[in-house]
Amino acid sequence: MNARDAIGQSGTVTISTASVHLERHVPEDGSAGHRPNHYAVISVEDTGAGMDPEVLSHIFEPFYTTKDLGRGTGLGLSTIYGIVKQNHGFIDVASQPGRGSRFSIHLPVVHVLGDDADMKLEREASDTSACSGGRVVLIVEDEPDILKLCRFVLESRGFTVLVASSPLKALCRVREYAGSIDLLLTDVIMPEMNGSELSARLTELHPDVRVLYMSGYTADIVGSHGVSDRSVNFIQKPFSVKELIGKVQEMFRTEA
Repeated sequence: MNARDAIGQSGTVTISTASVHLERHVPEDGSAGHRPNHYAVISVEDTGAGMDPEVLSHIFEPFYTTKDLGRGTGLGLSTIYGIVKQNHGFIDVASQPGRGSRFSIHLPVVHVLGDDADMKLEREASDTSACSGGRVVLIVEDEPDILKLCRFVLESRGFTVLVASSPLKALCRVREYAGSIDLLLTDVIMPEMNGSELSARLTELHPDVRVLYMSGYTADIVGSHGVSDRSVNFIQKPFSVKELIGKVQEMFRTEA
């Protein structure tokens, strides 16, 4: 999506894959660099406007964006960065003003063969079932990318997931749903009503529902909407896949 926006009305976006072996590399900035390993590489290159060094130094920071208001949240690249790092990979970026950009995601290759592969699949299926316990999660989020990400992560762990892009749509969805709702995962600040108000309305219909709030706003703003960012039922955006799953599991460990 960034590459598409960068080329505007005309240009080229090239998506390519490769398999490479890299020795250990320590960048000049003193960061950890990458481990020696065999990597699968996914690259996205565009012929768009490119970026200067100042912009490049901030692109993975949460909520940093050069796009106009309403066209970008600044969460996309920071979320991708978190997912890649969590899986022991890294991202190379090359860009110059007027000469386009190239993002190359490197993910370490894991070799699983024969019976080991079957055992791995069985173990993953077992882990998924243990994680979800057949529970139902309602996700309410007005940012489409975050909604899709949360849905994908929880469904891949075996949860039944209901989604809504607004509080009123969520309440309609719940009234149409015949089963029980075990967890509400909701943004704090949304149109129509905030997450705390939605939680109160949902609790009237499902008294035993647990609530996990999420927000990218600062503590004082979140607190003014009736949610403490220090409570067990809060997760700060942007979060990694590991953090989200860990928080959801933590919610269910508090069962009476």
